[in-house]
Amino acid sequence: MSNNDQPTRGDRHQPSQEDFDDERSGGLIKKILLWVAGIIVLLIVAGAALFFYYASSAPKISESELASQNGTTIYDDQNRVISRLGLQKREYAKDGQVPATLKHAVVSIEDRRFYKHHGIDPIRIMGAATSNIFGHSDGMQGGSTLTQQLVKLSVFSTAASDRTFKRKAQEAWLAINVERHFSKNQILDFYINKVYMGNGVYGMQTAAQYYYGKNLDELSLSQLALLAGMPQSPTYYNPLSTNTQAATQRRNEVLNAMVRSKYITQSQADNAAKDSITADLDPHHGNTSGGDVNVNEKVVDPYVKQVLADLEAKGYNPYNDGLQVHTNLDLDAQKKLYDLANNTVSFQSPQMQAGVAVTDPHNGQIVAMLGGRHTGKVIYGLNRAVQTNRSSGSTAKPLMDYGPAIEYLQWPTFKSVSDTKFYYPGTNIALHDFDNKYKGTMTMRAALVQSRNVPAIRTLQQVGIKRATTFLKGLGISQKKPYTLQSGIALYISPLQVSAAYAAFANGGIYHKPFYISSITTQDGAVKHYSSTGHRAMNKATAYMMTDMLKGVFTNSQGSATAARLDGVNQAGKTGTTNYPGGSGKSGVMDSWMAGYTKNYSIAVWTGYDHPMSESPIAESSTTDAQILYRDLMQYLDSQNHASDWKMPDTVEAVRVNGKRQLVIKDSKWALQYAAIDDDSGSSDDDDSSRSSSDRSGSSSIDSIVTSRSVFSNEDQDGNNRNQNTTANSNSSNGNSGNNNTNSNAGKSGNTNGGGAQQPAANPQAADARYPKIK
Repeated sequence: MSNNDQPTRGDRHQPSQEDFDDERSGGLIKKILLWVAGIIVLLIVAGAALFFYYASSAPKISESELASQNGTTIYDDQNRVISRLGLQKREYAKDGQVPATLKHAVVSIEDRRFYKHHGIDPIRIMGAATSNIFGHSDGMQGGSTLTQQLVKLSVFSTAASDRTFKRKAQEAWLAINVERHFSKNQILDFYINKVYMGNGVYGMQTAAQYYYGKNLDELSLSQLALLAGMPQSPTYYNPLSTNTQAATQRRNEVLNAMVRSKYITQSQADNAAKDSITADLDPHHGNTSGGDVNVNEKVVDPYVKQVLADLEAKGYNPYNDGLQVHTNLDLDAQKKLYDLANNTVSFQSPQMQAGVAVTDPHNGQIVAMLGGRHTGKVIYGLNRAVQTNRSSGSTAKPLMDYGPAIEYLQWPTFKSVSDTKFYYPGTNIALHDFDNKYKGTMTMRAALVQSRNVPAIRTLQQVGIKRATTFLKGLGISQKKPYTLQSGIALYISPLQVSAAYAAFANGGIYHKPFYISSITTQDGAVKHYSSTGHRAMNKATAYMMTDMLKGVFTNSQGSATAARLDGVNQAGKTGTTNYPGGSGKSGVMDSWMAGYTKNYSIAVWTGYDHPMSESPIAESSTTDAQILYRDLMQYLDSQNHASDWKMPDTVEAVRVNGKRQLVIKDSKWALQYAAIDDDSGSSDDDDSSRSSSDRSGSSSIDSIVTSRSVFSNEDQDGNNRNQNTTANSNSSNGNSGNNNTNSNAGKSGNTNGGGAQQPAANPQAADARYPKIK
């Protein structure tokens, strides 16, 4: 290399372009890190500020609140106590009465670092936060210490809506303050005496008596471990359950946790795990006894059961949250209903059951409810008022057939309908009423009052399944499977659904979803109010015209509910009766319904047997039991709150057709054919002029008591080909006809509870069994 090629000093120190790039890159990274650090600091400061802001508004907590054994109290609409959860005699175990083994068990399974933290556990919080961030946990939960759990049980609720940062901040702040003022042993005592232990029992000392008939210091290691593990899910870990696998597994988890915490040896845990979870359980529940509620729990049982379910659906834990729950229950009406069903009305047998729901048409409040008769000592048992596994029979006709016909087709009450031979489209199944007669052409009013089946199904064909389904949905009624023609005389709905749907007729077409709870007050004093926002389910004209026709069910000589007639009570309603399905090997009445209403109350009554296939049919004389129960209850309710008659809306006109008062929608095509008259009667005339002379002379007296039961046969009485009539039967005026349902289910499949429809079968006997017999 020559001298000219040697690098100069300036050349050796001249920075390259890469050096500039590296310097700029390093500076950018430093700036980013500084920004990130700054943001983190700001977030920490903001979080701390927000924490202390929320903490400053935390409720105060006293020793009495920490020591109290909180349970939920339920009130009626007049602020009278109807139920307290945890009615058993409660025993408070003081520090000297709580075995150290139990404390060790509780700490091991609930809060291993209990003796190390000062109310909150940062390590546990970080673990819970990580789980929440990555979606392994539901909301702000999982990081609570025993002290925080005690605070939550004392002043907050466990509702999902309360799992917020604000609540967590207040809970943490109060936990720190509790730790400052009380010892660890005192905090454990508070917790052990407060937690819910299942079966209405609060506190582990009371639980020891309830489950084992002993005090805590008399229990074995196995029994103490089970009690320590139960608060996480008292119902799931209940040792009285028929399946104790979960309880056994939980007990063993507690034992293993005690081994990890070095409170017991592995050998001790193994020996305790050998004990049966059901060993030494006390069937008499020790010295626990009833509480201070002066209401017979059987009387309010079905209502309270639904209230508890409603609370849980809203995210509350009624057994831990210490709630004050105000309901819409009219306790006097509830007592009257219970007495009528169990002591007054003469049913066919003690085994015959009933389900009743009473709602307020103005607002949807559930006023009273009967879950069953002679229920014995069962608590929170089967509530037949909310069961949907029995056919409603002809109570479906106003809801799915005639109501939609007025709403969508503007039919007048005198619209001609045909009671003539009918086959379900695509089948050889003929539809009859109980008398095996057809009455020819009749008015819609007469067909509804007399509860004729063929006119109802023909009406549904003209309305169309699609529009009928829409009408039902507006009344809170729906199902997963498509409705069929058979549904027009047999809906599978509960008494509560029937009551709420009929209430819309009573309330000028406004439907309110029925509800139990009016307000909930949590331990921190927060109050949440509840109501049902009504929506228009039908026009005023539809509601009024339907009500006007349904009055005749009580007052018309051919009405199906004359046994429930009440002089001086402005009411409307409909009966419903189903028979055993063909091919079931049984005949007669299986279900009997009565649904009716005034402006102020809507009542739906179901009567029958839980297992109809193993019971005798309802005798003809007992088909009116539902009517009698309805009548006596409505008489009482109306005497307490008398309802005026309905006023005809200005969209409806009264006309006289064939000498009878009828109703028509103003400006409809039918209204143009008749002159309006002064509507001074306020009620419909007896409309039996539509019946043929032979039918009038040969009518059975039973028509005045019960509705028409349908009989389905595979053979036409005059031997005609059955399928010749299907074309006429399947046509619909709106193109949404019943023939869309050919070969579809006409109801629920045959079973011991209903006798519904199955797919058409090739065997005539099987085909006959598809359809229940409806009244």
